[in-house]
Amino acid sequence: MNKTDPWYIHAALYLVVAVLTYFLIQLAIIQPNKVVTAEKFFKKESRLRMNDIRQAEILWQAQHQRFTDNLDTLVYFIKTDSMVHKIMTSIDTLTKRSNNPFVKLSNGKFTPDSLLRTPKSHRFYILKVDTSRSIDTTINRRGKIIKIDTTYTIGTRYLLKDPDGYGKIGSLTSDALKNTASWE
Repeated sequence: MNKTDPWYIHAALYLVVAVLTYFLIQLAIIQPNKVVTAEKFFKKESRLRMNDIRQAEILWQAQHQRFTDNLDTLVYFIKTDSMVHKIMTSIDTLTKRSNNPFVKLSNGKFTPDSLLRTPKSHRFYILKVDTSRSIDTTINRRGKIIKIDTTYTIGTRYLLKDPDGYGKIGSLTSDALKNTASWE
């Protein structure tokens, strides 16, 4: 006797194959594409924000002769300082282009408050400035120390790091890397 399986067993097996195929496509193709797309966005957005922080540091240094390690101060400076506002709204007379040093973010706007946190993890950017100490000793002819002058210099260099690992700008130890981004 040749007995065939009932039709509902074949239908159930086809359904299981279809469901497993759907999940395999989701896990192997669609989800990795979403992850890669999100990573590209976070990397681009973070680097745009870091470039804007660099421009704010350059403007801060031009006005205060040193860099700052406080992101809140930089954001407040961008929002309220008349010199920054004047630079942001000025137009080059030769090229008729804006002199605004800040680039627009992925949403098409420049938002100073967005410079505080990274787009991926929403953690604060790491911003540090250097502190150097120079000691000058004055000695008389007999070899006796007359005075020792100690000078502390704060903020001649800065380091801006993304805690999500998308790069850094500047260096605390090298003047050659001042305002230089790791991805440039």
